[in-house]
Amino acid sequence: SYKRLIAPAIEREIRSDLTEKAEDGAISVFKKNLHQLLIQPPIVGQTVLGWDPAFRTGCKLAVVDATGKVLDTKVIYPTEPHNKVEQSKQEVKKLIDKYNITLISCGNGTASRESEKIIADMIKEYDLKNVDYVITNEAGASVYSASKLATEEFPDFDVAQRSAVSIARRVQDPLAELVKIDPKSIGVGQYQHDMNQKKLSETLTGVVEDSVNKVGVDLNTASASLLEYVSGINKTLAKNIVAYREENGAFKNRKQLLKVAKLGPKAFEQCAGFMRITGGDNPLDGTSVHPESYEAAGKLLEKLGYTEDQLSHGGLNGISKKIGDYKKMAQEM
Repeated sequence: SYKRLIAPAIEREIRSDLTEKAEDGAISVFKKNLHQLLIQPPIVGQTVLGWDPAFRTGCKLAVVDATGKVLDTKVIYPTEPHNKVEQSKQEVKKLIDKYNITLISCGNGTASRESEKIIADMIKEYDLKNVDYVITNEAGASVYSASKLATEEFPDFDVAQRSAVSIARRVQDPLAELVKIDPKSIGVGQYQHDMNQKKLSETLTGVVEDSVNKVGVDLNTASASLLEYVSGINKTLAKNIVAYREENGAFKNRKQLLKVAKLGPKAFEQCAGFMRITGGDNPLDGTSVHPESYEAAGKLLEKLGYTEDQLSHGGLNGISKKIGDYKKMAQEM
């Protein structure tokens, strides 16, 4: 009975326990990798040229302004088998001059090395002192470009053009762009298909939600796909917020959220602290302070000798320093 029943049962149990521990360890690594990808600091205020490298089909280019709006797209053929290097450099130079491009974001896929050499040579040849380039991880770009979301966002673009736009936007706002892609497709680790898919999916989705809520979202620029990760907001409410914004213009204060269809007081209570409004009616709307705590925040500012208006004029550093001094005094006491 031991050989036939007990020993195999014990072996299966030990193997199952070890597999579960290995899965938990692997998921923990995937979780850490995804978190680091999502909270990369954005490169703001730059007009970016997204460069999706390739050989036979040519390199796809997309010019994206500082707000993420697509200004132009083009296809060039500097790589094998076409080798139209000089012509391609001239085409790129025209785009740089026309749109005042300050950054080139080149994908790290096929023909990336060849494209990087062409970009570096071009910057040197034309003495483009105000233009920098960066190699961007394009994992998941092809998944996004063929998705329903990308089709709705860019109905007139082909798959490769959408991919170039994604590569450009990834340096401008990594979090806002990467949330559009299934976390498992971003390339956070190997052998993901061997994991418990339900457990993996729940963990990675949780990381995305935590990252979005930690950073906060700009209420006047965030897409529906980004908004739906905010606490208290589902897909329907995210679409309603975007629809309200398109119909009524930019949000001036957080209380306007209550005018959005189906967004009630409970949802407002959950999401308001994660929504940011820059240049709105109340400077506190641009911070992580929840509307419920505005009165308390006002009293604290008054005690520190500041007004709410000073929040929007570089006063935050001074306020933070004073709060730090108070904390230090309290610890010493």
